[in-house]
Amino acid sequence: MIDIQNISYSYESHGAEKIPALHQVNLQIREGEYVAIMGHNSSGKTTLARCLNALLIPQAGEIVIDGLATCDEQNILSIRKKVGMVFQNPDNQIVSTTVEREIAFGLENLGVPMETIHQVVTSILDRFDLTRYRNYPPHLLSGGEKQRVAVASVLAMNPKYLVLDEPTSMLDPKGRRELLTLLAEIKSDNAAKATIDQITMILITQIPEEALQADRLIIMEKGTIIFDDHPKIVFQNVEKMKRIGLEVPIEYEAMPLLVELGYSTKLFEQFH
Repeated sequence: MIDIQNISYSYESHGAEKIPALHQVNLQIREGEYVAIMGHNSSGKTTLARCLNALLIPQAGEIVIDGLATCDEQNILSIRKKVGMVFQNPDNQIVSTTVEREIAFGLENLGVPMETIHQVVTSILDRFDLTRYRNYPPHLLSGGEKQRVAVASVLAMNPKYLVLDEPTSMLDPKGRRELLTLLAEIKSDNAAKATIDQITMILITQIPEEALQADRLIIMEKGTIIFDDHPKIVFQNVEKMKRIGLEVPIEYEAMPLLVELGYSTKLFEQFH
């Protein structure tokens, strides 16, 4: 479990004042959950994501991952094995000259035996429909394919938690659809497994349609959590979401008018 206990974080500015990013955030994320976190720019969502695998350490409060506090330097390697991250731009994450080498890279750093690495790489290439690109230079792939390689490379290391920081923001519509399909497949795989084998996914996004895939939606504003519920419940707060600069799916935007006309909110359950 990820246990976030009253954390705060501020960035240094050029002047004397610090820029607050997180303020007394409390949150628990249970094993096997698919959690989406939405917020406009400067809401604190990316700062929170980077705190989850100790890229940033809270200046107050504490984050504990399966009993390991991120503030303890001795825990950082173990935490980063547990918490894999995929960033916005796959070009900033991919470091190897071929797709095969990229997927093997993290395993080599973990000291995994070569025979096991070969088996894992072959399995991952097949699972993510990348076998035909095995010897391709990653820079020749499309944006969606690169992001799929990035996700595959992280999952090859068998993390317990997968944090995706706006992974579709630099993709074209086709690439975005491909990646969302991949995340839906991971969620489906989770449903077929015992809890102990499930991957906990945390998706940072500004796109409401992406958040609808999740089991739970957290909305952040000015470094705090203002909503934490199922997406279908959160998106019913249309006016408040718009006041903080976030969009809602079109069917939820139409909901107040249709309810005023006498339609039941149960009508919207058929959409998702």
